Amino acid sequence: MFSRFRPSFIQLAKIASTTVLFVLVLLQLSQFGDVATHQLKRLDGMFYDLRLKTTLEHRPVYNDTNISIIDIDEKSLAEHGRWPWSRRKVAELIDKLLDAGVIVIAFDVVFSEPERNPIDELTQELGTDNHNIQALTQYKEDIDGDLRMSQSLENGDVVLGIVFEKDSVTSRGIVPDNVIRIDQDVPIPRIKALPFGSYIGNIDVLHEAAIGKGFFNAVPDDDGSIRRAALLIQYEGTIYPSLALEAARLYSLADEIKVDVITDGNDQFNVLGVLLNDQLVKTDENGRVLVPYRGGRNSFPYISAADVLAGTIEPDSLMDSIVFVGTSSVGLADLRETPVGIQYPGVEVHANILEGLLHPDVFSYRHDLADYYTVLYLVLFGVVMAFYFPKMGPGQMAFWGMLLLATTIGFNTYLWANEKISMPLTTPILLCLFLTVINIAFGFFAENSQKKVIKGMFDQYVPPAHIDKMLNDPNSVSLAGDRKNMSVLFSDIRSFTTISEGLSANDLKLLLNRYFSPITKTILDYQGTIDKYVGDMVMAFWGAPLDDEKHATNSIKAAFSMLEITAQLREQFVLDGLPAIKVGIGINTGDMNVGDMGSEFRRAYTVLGDSVNLGSRLESLTKAYGIELLVSEYTMAQAIDDFEFRPIDRVIVKGKTTAVATFEPICEKGALNEQDRAELDQYNAAYTLYLSQLWPEAEQAFNDLHALNPERMVYSIYLDRINQLKNEPKQDDWDGSFTHTSK
Repeated sequence: MFSRFRPSFIQLAKIASTTVLFVLVLLQLSQFGDVATHQLKRLDGMFYDLRLKTTLEHRPVYNDTNISIIDIDEKSLAEHGRWPWSRRKVAELIDKLLDAGVIVIAFDVVFSEPERNPIDELTQELGTDNHNIQALTQYKEDIDGDLRMSQSLENGDVVLGIVFEKDSVTSRGIVPDNVIRIDQDVPIPRIKALPFGSYIGNIDVLHEAAIGKGFFNAVPDDDGSIRRAALLIQYEGTIYPSLALEAARLYSLADEIKVDVITDGNDQFNVLGVLLNDQLVKTDENGRVLVPYRGGRNSFPYISAADVLAGTIEPDSLMDSIVFVGTSSVGLADLRETPVGIQYPGVEVHANILEGLLHPDVFSYRHDLADYYTVLYLVLFGVVMAFYFPKMGPGQMAFWGMLLLATTIGFNTYLWANEKISMPLTTPILLCLFLTVINIAFGFFAENSQKKVIKGMFDQYVPPAHIDKMLNDPNSVSLAGDRKNMSVLFSDIRSFTTISEGLSANDLKLLLNRYFSPITKTILDYQGTIDKYVGDMVMAFWGAPLDDEKHATNSIKAAFSMLEITAQLREQFVLDGLPAIKVGIGINTGDMNVGDMGSEFRRAYTVLGDSVNLGSRLESLTKAYGIELLVSEYTMAQAIDDFEFRPIDRVIVKGKTTAVATFEPICEKGALNEQDRAELDQYNAAYTLYLSQLWPEAEQAFNDLHALNPERMVYSIYLDRINQLKNEPKQDDWDGSFTHTSK
């Protein structure tokens, strides 16, 4: 049934479109694991940033609340020294801000270490017995920087920053007071507010003097951009507010912050939002909000801390304001990547969040059912596109695809700008683009179907020149079964089992890949067709699918090249600590059945027949004769004008009764030097004596050859045979054949 199924390009387009739809649905539901989800989030982030920046002009800006940033900028560092400043200078800054009418001061800074008292330093230097030290001790508290700063903190509503750490390391300072209230009787650890394992807080004297404390941890997305901010963090059974949330609480004169939660049905509780003075700010299940950026850097007023300390700021510029004390200095490393800028001061992120907390209508939020609505969109429009687009022309598909894409982006932007709802945009855009491109592509592919079929079947194992000819003249190629005279080559790595046992699976794979790649290339370069790889064995043939009058010659040329490549690889493998490899190659020429063969489930273009089997047997015999390349008499006969050959033996291989003469190709015609020519002539004479059963003369001749070249194994083989045969009666019908009983 399956063998008769020939899908049209319309059917293929529908299948491809449905597959893409299915994948996008799974991606939207995050079912493809961390890697796919991570990539999807990166694309979502890119589209989110683009949508945010294109709609910034529609974001309302409220002037009823004066939010400013006291900037420890380059000017401040130049005039007052590097950070951290002395606590007395920070106290002076607090005093001047309060005198200027600031209502709430929030420090995007943590004071986790006590400041060294000058009296203590002098005591350590001069010793307690020094009478000057004893006289100065009475002034210790008067010049203590921490005490001086604590006195300033008590004069107004100041929020000190703290930092929570993911790892359970040693905490420092004091953890903030609990100002969060949850009406439901819910165990805090079961609430999905982001959990942390330790903290860095402020020293006790400052902690006790400050009325507010809030964390200023950044919560970047996977790509490092800050699109969301955590309003709540969980630590050891207590939930703590962020710096901006605590500043909003103090500004609103609220004693506490209420958090609404709801069960998720799995013994955990999602955060719904925070309630501040009866105003609900919706959050995600972890207590995070989308940062409602006003715009790029400097959207809020920046005032240099140096100007505040110098008293040169405009009168009433900070009256009834909320200020964040932080830095825009590059050297203090508080610049963040955000959708509205990659060098965005972290302190200004808090200012954006605070404005949203005081005016919740500027917040956009991701709908609880956003993923499910998106999946519904994908299914509805995906099915329509998958089944109707293939019936259209390329122009119609492009028009409707772009129209649907524009409508999708427009509606998504409308929900964001007018309804403050953030919906996923990546998968709907990918759906419109992919399905449109897929259907247009299949429309064009249909015009070249015949060439694509041929190329798809043969470009992995047929030489490029053959492919070009098949594409230019498809009628010259037939995949039907045929019987023709061809040459087949088998190559096998010697002692591969031993090699594989000494290598790991990965090292073995890398070794074979390094071997097969150049071997395959040289076979294709000499017009061969790769039949198959079986473990370490390579099988190739010449003469099909296109005719090759020189198939025997080309197969031997390829074999010589393979041996040269193997020798080069052998040296490199030894240098790399890998086993040295050697190969045996057998080639036979004869009539073979060639064509597209197999079953209804799997097919392959291959060759079959006795001639193929003989080629495999010849490869196995190379080891027995101590040579690397062995060809049959039939291959030698067709390539005799191109190569010099050394006769090896007349053999009867396993499963056969007829002897076949075998030969070792030595080199191309005319390339044999005088010394090798003399040895070859001497060997031919000795072999003739052997075939004539002239044992004494043959034995002497092979002894001379063995003395001349003791490493050539074939000389020793014939000496052993002569030693056995000379004690046996001569046979009139003897032709010198030898029966091999192994494969």
